[in-house]
Amino acid sequence: MPDQISFLDFRQPALPAGDYAISATTEIELDPEVFTASRTFTVGSDRHRLAPEDIRAVFPPPGSLGDHAAVLPHLVLSRATLPWERGELPWLALLLFTPEDRPEPRTTTAGALGVPLEGHESPDDQVTVIDVPRALLPDQADLPYLAHVRQGEEENAVLICERLPAPGATSTVHLVSLEGAYDKPEGLITLVTLHSWRFACLDPGQTFSYLVRDLARGGQTFRLPDTGEPRADAFLAQGFVPFPHRLRQGGDTVSWYRGPFLTGPAGESPELPPVRTSDGLLRFHPGVGMLETGYAAAWQLGRLLALAAPDFATALFDWKRARAKRRLRAEREPAEGYPLAVAEIDVTPPEPVVSWLTGLSRLHGVPFCYLVPDERLLPVETIRFLRLDQRWVHCLVDGAYSIGRLTPADALLDRESPVPVDSPPLSGALIRSDVITGYPGLLIDAYADQDGTRPLPLVRREIISGNILLCLFEGELQRLDLHQRPETLHFAVELPEAVGPPEPGELPETEGGEGTFTKALRDRDDPLTGTLAPFRKIPIADLAAQMAIAQGLPEIGSGAFALRMMESAERVTFLTPLFPEAGD
Repeated sequence: MPDQISFLDFRQPALPAGDYAISATTEIELDPEVFTASRTFTVGSDRHRLAPEDIRAVFPPPGSLGDHAAVLPHLVLSRATLPWERGELPWLALLLFTPEDRPEPRTTTAGALGVPLEGHESPDDQVTVIDVPRALLPDQADLPYLAHVRQGEEENAVLICERLPAPGATSTVHLVSLEGAYDKPEGLITLVTLHSWRFACLDPGQTFSYLVRDLARGGQTFRLPDTGEPRADAFLAQGFVPFPHRLRQGGDTVSWYRGPFLTGPAGESPELPPVRTSDGLLRFHPGVGMLETGYAAAWQLGRLLALAAPDFATALFDWKRARAKRRLRAEREPAEGYPLAVAEIDVTPPEPVVSWLTGLSRLHGVPFCYLVPDERLLPVETIRFLRLDQRWVHCLVDGAYSIGRLTPADALLDRESPVPVDSPPLSGALIRSDVITGYPGLLIDAYADQDGTRPLPLVRREIISGNILLCLFEGELQRLDLHQRPETLHFAVELPEAVGPPEPGELPETEGGEGTFTKALRDRDDPLTGTLAPFRKIPIADLAAQMAIAQGLPEIGSGAFALRMMESAERVTFLTPLFPEAGD
C-alpha cells in the first residue's frame, strides 16, 4: 500500500481520439522542385466496448448486501487518461438505477447510434445500449467533478456516481458513454453501456467492517469440538480428526489425521530421519488403539506430487545420480590420484529443484483436503490463526526428495546431504468468508508485536478454494490487520436518521427533513448541508462551490472535491496470541 495518495483533476492524453492528417514538405536550394508527402492516421479509443482489464475495481462490491445508502458508487479505470480521451469534459459517467427505473440492456449496431464513426469502426459493430430518461443524466455543470485521477502505486482514473442508492432495494450501476447525449431532446435517449454491476442496500451487517469483525466470533481454534470422551478429546484438542484409513493389507479402520496446521505451540521434537516408505512414519497409540497417519500422509503426498511434476523429478534424479557418481569416484580414487585430469562432477543442487521444494515447503500444490480434512474445522464466516507444523512440512518435502531412494545406502546418502530448503517458522491465518470474494483487493498486514511496528514478511497469500484465503508469514504472528485497498476509499455523505423504516426504493422520512444531507469537512467544525435533487442526486457542482467558499477559495477542481468527499478505508485489527495451549 502506498504511503501517500495524490488526487488530480484530470490526465489528458497526448492526442485525443480521432482522425488526423500529417504532411511534410522538403525544399532543396539547388532544385526548384518541392517534395511533399501526406499521411493520415487515427488515434483510436474504445468507445463502444471496454476490455475486462480496463476496469480496475468498483464500489460497492458486486453482489454486496451491505448498507451503502449514503455512499456514492464509484468505478476505477486502469487507464488514467480514459475519461478525457474524447474531449476536455469526461465522456464517461456512472448512472445508478433502482428496480423501478432500471433499463434493460439490448444489442444494436454502431451505425444505428446516430454518432459519426471513426476510421477504425464499422457500422456493423455490435454494441450494448440502454434507453434512459434524459432527466437521469448528470447536469453538465457536474461532469467535471465526477471524474478524477488517483496516484498511488498506480495511476488510475476514478468515476463517481452522483446518485445515492435506494435503501432497502437493489441498485444497478451502468458505465455509459455520454457522446452526443446532451444534443438529444427530452425523453428517452439511447446510451452505450460499457460495464454494469448490481448490489443491494439491505443489511448493515454485510458491510466490510461488520463482516470482518464477525470472523472472530467465538474465538475458536482450528479443531473439532469435544465429544465428552477424555481420550478422544485429547487428540481433538491438538487438531486431529478421525479419518477412514485403508490399510496396506486391505483392511479398513479409523485413524487420527492432522494436517500442517497446529492449534498450539509446536514443541520440541527430534528430527525425523529419511525413510523409504510412508509406513515408517505411522504411529500407533496403544492407549486408544489407533494409528496416527499425519506424517505418513504428508510423506506420501510429497512423493506423489513430485512424480506428477516430471521436470522436477527428472532434475532431482539427475542430481542424485551425479551425487552418487562423485561419492563412488571418491571411494575408488587412488591415494596418488588419477594420472590424467578428469572433469569435476558438479553436485550443486539445481535451481529448479531448490525452487520447487521451497514452494512445496510453503504448501504450494497441497490439495485442500490435506489442509482442512473436515469442513467443521473451518465454518463459514470464520478466521483461524495457525502455526505451521515444521515436522509435517519436513515429511512432505522429504517425500518429494525420496525419488531414487531405493536402498539403505540411498537413504544414508540423503541423510548426509539434507534437502537444500530453508524452512523458517511460519504462522498465519485461514479465512473463509464472503469478504474474500466481495473485496478481492483486501489488504492483510501481519506484525510480530501488538503495536504494529514489526511487520512480518509475507511468504504466501493465495485463494485456495472459492472464498477461502490462506496467508502465511515468516515469524510469530501477534497482530493481523485487514483493510481495504485505496481503490475502495469511497465517497459518502451523512444522511439524517430515519424516523421509520422506508418502503423498498423510497426515500425514508427523516428527523432533519426529507431529502437532506450533510458533509463534514476535515478542516471545519460545522458540516456543510444540502438538499438532495430528484432521484436522490447529490448537487455536485453546488456542493463543490460550498466547499470552495468554506475554505476561502474561488473554486476547487475534481481532485480536491474527491479528496473532501472521501471516506477512509475501514481497518479491522486482530490482536493475538490466539494460539491457546493444546487442550485449553
